[in-house]
Amino acid sequence: MKTEATLGLGGNVGDVVEAFSSALSGLKAHPGTSLRGLSRIYRTPPWGKLDQPDFLNMAALVETSLSARELLALCLELERRSGRERRERWGPRTLDIDILTYGPNAIDEPGLQVPHPRIAERAFVLAPLAEIAPERQIEGRPVAALWRAMTEPGIQLAPAETERLRDLLARAAG
Repeated sequence: MKTEATLGLGGNVGDVVEAFSSALSGLKAHPGTSLRGLSRIYRTPPWGKLDQPDFLNMAALVETSLSARELLALCLELERRSGRERRERWGPRTLDIDILTYGPNAIDEPGLQVPHPRIAERAFVLAPLAEIAPERQIEGRPVAALWRAMTEPGIQLAPAETERLRDLLARAAG
């Protein structure tokens, strides 16, 4: 059985666009996942820990035969391959991949919470997610409505980074 899931990708250390490309190529290559949609890339201010560079964030829509736990393991492996080291909460990172939604399911297990906690409070998640899944329900409201109600400043499209990602993915596809 296939499940539609949404993933949030972010990073602010090193070549983040290359890390996105590598992770998306890894998702595409995995037999249990297929990419169904990608948002544009956004430049966003840091959240939680403010004394660090801006982040790049985007979202991906995937169809998967993996369980939520298996999808999480794949995301963590892709992060590890990018050089991700978990040193401090909300700190700088080469790549972060979060499972934002997993079908209509709510999951609350050790190490796995879906929908992702505080998703409705995070403009850096809602902006790209609204592009690929505007009607997806979070806390009983469509993502697009949550995004429209957001007042957090500083979320900006990153067109050059988006174009570079498209180029990298096209080259990887052959």
